[in-house]
Amino acid sequence: MKPFSTKYLFSSLSLVFLIFGFWFFYPSSDEKFPIIKDKLKGVCWVGGREGLKGGELKNLASIGANAMSQTPFGWQSDPNSPEIRWSLEDDRKWWGESGKGLEATLDSGNIHQISTMLKPHLWVRGAWPGEIEMKSETDWQLWFEEYEAFILDYANFAERTGMPFFCIGTELEKSSHRTADWKKIIQAIRKVYSGQLTYAANFTEFEQVEFWTDLDFIGIQAYFPLSEKDEPQLKDLLKSWRSHLKIIESTVIRFQKPVIFTEIGYCNTADAAREPWVWPNERKETALSEAIQALCYEAFFQSVWEKDWLAGVYFWKWYPDGKRRDPDFTPQGLQAEEVLRHYFSNL
Repeated sequence: MKPFSTKYLFSSLSLVFLIFGFWFFYPSSDEKFPIIKDKLKGVCWVGGREGLKGGELKNLASIGANAMSQTPFGWQSDPNSPEIRWSLEDDRKWWGESGKGLEATLDSGNIHQISTMLKPHLWVRGAWPGEIEMKSETDWQLWFEEYEAFILDYANFAERTGMPFFCIGTELEKSSHRTADWKKIIQAIRKVYSGQLTYAANFTEFEQVEFWTDLDFIGIQAYFPLSEKDEPQLKDLLKSWRSHLKIIESTVIRFQKPVIFTEIGYCNTADAAREPWVWPNERKETALSEAIQALCYEAFFQSVWEKDWLAGVYFWKWYPDGKRRDPDFTPQGLQAEEVLRHYFSNL
């Protein structure tokens, strides 16, 4: 009997990977995009001030969700300053954003077959992450050094706790043209983290990103405007989605990567379809409308959900205790939750 040769093992494994890759990326007969099965049916989980009381993740699973993103924060005092502050554990942190809270929520999610994407954000005083921009090359290098240390802390945490998905950055629109710097960060993350990676590009940004080649998914913060009307009809929203889909699909064709909507959401207001990204604090004078919010959800599912290239979606946002303000993005207790339940549960 001949001794076992590792070359046969590697040949067999190569064949398995080839077959799997063929199944995963083989284009369907009518659309030349990668086929994704078992889509991520997710929400953006809000880390609470206090610990879980029990039943929160069971309630989420009851609508058919199988995924959530969790968001710890780093802090930047000025969009033009290279300094970033962060800490996995801090007495000033909300429990749900601390390492202890993130892990406990992960464990509870796993019990209910809800996967976690760790999605660290930068909180910028008086601005949003898309405004982060350094004024000199020296400051850019300092900022990327700080950012790499920040994101690697969380990548190590995600690996240690077994989180299957990791988002390397969110809406850093004025930095994402620096492809070489981002590739260096991705390489550093790959050395410590074995799960799948994406970047959450703003809907105005994703076409310009060149480092999708180094990631597993194209990530889009999908707050696309859908209508200028205060009371749009479903046909108006579907028409608008068709124009956005052409742009997304051209990016999919170019990079041959599946897409995750790392965020999408709509306020429960009459103008929800006009500028979906507008924060609730800026909508206080706007009439509330469960119906328009639900219509926006319906338009997404009718237009985008069945696309072969869509690996999944995370709806902004979902509170552990179901509480909400008015207006707000959460679908909890509203007509939009029933739309989610219908499609997530395949009713």
